[in-house]
Amino acid sequence: MAIYVDHTHLGRHITGLERITLELFSAAALAPLDVVPVTARGVTQMVMRQTFGLPFRLAASSSILLCPGFPPSPLLRPFASRVLPYIHDIFLLSRPADLNPRARLYMSAPFKLALRHYPRFLANSSDTMRKLAAHCRPDATITLYRPTVRNVFHLDVTGRTERAEKPLRLVALGTVEPRKNFVAAAQIVGALRALGYADATLEIVGRRGWGDEWRMLERLPGVKLHGYQPADRVRQLLHDADLLICTSHDEGLGLPLLEAQYAGLPIAAPDAAIFREVLDGSGIFIDPGEPDAAAARIAAMLSEPDWRARYVELAARNLARWNALATSDRNVVIALIAKLAGRQAPPRMAAPTIQPGANEARLDGTT
Repeated sequence: MAIYVDHTHLGRHITGLERITLELFSAAALAPLDVVPVTARGVTQMVMRQTFGLPFRLAASSSILLCPGFPPSPLLRPFASRVLPYIHDIFLLSRPADLNPRARLYMSAPFKLALRHYPRFLANSSDTMRKLAAHCRPDATITLYRPTVRNVFHLDVTGRTERAEKPLRLVALGTVEPRKNFVAAAQIVGALRALGYADATLEIVGRRGWGDEWRMLERLPGVKLHGYQPADRVRQLLHDADLLICTSHDEGLGLPLLEAQYAGLPIAAPDAAIFREVLDGSGIFIDPGEPDAAAARIAAMLSEPDWRARYVELAARNLARWNALATSDRNVVIALIAKLAGRQAPPRMAAPTIQPGANEARLDGTT
């Protein structure tokens, strides 16, 4: 019985879907299980293989299929007991206005269908698992599969605690589109300027997505739109920053927030369940809809003695906490996949070391 993994969405650009697929569903990540990635070239071939090719493979065999990217094709429904979807978030249900037309057309209906009929899912966070449980069938099982956070940008904390005071630099990561709500981050920077940080800036790293946000942001004072940047440039921008800010309406996970903690950066994020789950006691929690209050919260942190050293320590503790949880998840998921495939569960082990590849040299968005 083969274990197929849908990799048809890889090779175009790297967004949250692609990054998690590379982290959790590559052959190295799922070792010692022997998996068969199903790939595609170009959008047309991707759509054809997702819609028809994957159902054909399952119809012609007793194999199982892991779907870490796009929702399973409606034609996979007869084989639902042998399909294991990975759920990144429930935006396709909860925030339709934040979706581009292609997502609404190609992804929303299959996602709703899968939630109603599939017996099991993987989820990237406890928050996603809780939200998912409200929409899937009552007897469905949901298993956590949190990603281990690696230092993909080769960050370090060298010199951070001794850094001299200078104009305040905030950085944000992600595709510039409505869901990321970067305009709120710009408004918070404007409020910080009014509080005495006159030269405060917001540097946004991520490609231009759909919607009018890019046009709105480029007109606001203190905002620098860097667009897509290679990994070395992202590393430098994170190294030079004083704080990373996230003002997303919601996230399924928010992996870049954790990745930025390798630089010892304080992280300001919305006071919502997913961000408290990810950041625990290391986060600075704000209301993006109240820019003056959010700016005051950040300014209070900046006035604390030795705040840089404190957040370097908090970041290191949080990364250790999260990665211990992720390693435990991986052992459970490997055993689950082995059971579905009729194989003996391998012994428990630490997460594998996955070497950075060419695909990691891109940044197009968050999870």
